[in-house]
Amino acid sequence: MARIGILTGGGDCPGLNAVIRAVVRKGCEVFGHAVVGFRNGWRGVLDGHVMELTPQTSRGILHRGGTILGTSRTNPFQVEGGLELVRENLAAYRIDGLIVVGGEGTLSCAARMAAEGVNVVGAPKTIDNDIAATDFTFGFDTAVQIATDAIDRLHSTAESHNRVMMLEVMGRHAGWIGLYSGLAGGADVILIPEHPFDIAEVARHIRHRHAAGHLFSIVVVSEGAVPAQGTIELPAHEADQFGRPRLGGISYSIAPEIERRTGFETRVTVLGHVQRGGSPTAFDRVLATRYGIAAIDLAHDGAWGRMVALRGNTMTDVPLDDAVAELKRVPEELYDLAEVFFG
Repeated sequence: MARIGILTGGGDCPGLNAVIRAVVRKGCEVFGHAVVGFRNGWRGVLDGHVMELTPQTSRGILHRGGTILGTSRTNPFQVEGGLELVRENLAAYRIDGLIVVGGEGTLSCAARMAAEGVNVVGAPKTIDNDIAATDFTFGFDTAVQIATDAIDRLHSTAESHNRVMMLEVMGRHAGWIGLYSGLAGGADVILIPEHPFDIAEVARHIRHRHAAGHLFSIVVVSEGAVPAQGTIELPAHEADQFGRPRLGGISYSIAPEIERRTGFETRVTVLGHVQRGGSPTAFDRVLATRYGIAAIDLAHDGAWGRMVALRGNTMTDVPLDDAVAELKRVPEELYDLAEVFFG
């Protein structure tokens, strides 16, 4: 019997509890392993903060958002002696291997740990859907559904007041949420990080739409959208422990420019952490469950240094290094599809 650890790192995400539940159920009931949860991501490994996980303690959590283990954006390689502390605590709790559930930052740490000889398996989690080597990450479908519902609701108030309504969604370097929710919700303009925008062109789309008799417009903007060089300036942002900017609020810089250039009242709604909360969709519950089962299978087989991944409808696994080598960004042809509906 082995002792398998599990942690959830980075931003919370619908579906995390489904992964935990799957790991515990198959790990304990099928393989006969003990499963130990580390609290609050990598911070729990550094601090030795653990909780024993059993089929009994993990019941009733499939539909719950967030994570019963807690999470953080702690980077152990930014802590003096962090690697050695991780080794010591894994040994102290007799952990044979660690399942790391997280996004780009958390899995990058896992890849470095694997390179240092630590037994780790990765499971991709991010509402941004930007992890390479897998077609979809759980949490993305839920976030898109929440954003689409918001667009649907904004349509009615936009039409009632003849306004431009701007909805800001998450997406630091990749605009998957913005693109999918914008397409699903019938947005008139979609601004994403992969496609630098010209504010003059955005205003032209909106004026064209209003001239055609449509007296309201919906603009969806990813928090990481970037203006074309020489157009408008955006404020700088602080960075987290992984060197990534803490984004949010770009719409408050764009909206006044749209209003000034079009003459149409422009209002902003920033969804923010609403996109992360609440129950996961059925798709995300199933996907997260499949990831959890695949992760404990890899751990049982001693296939360390790998990440579970979805290819088509098939569950597979890839080297962690490959998974975090680059971000999965929205391809140009998909954005071209969305542009058909602009203006």
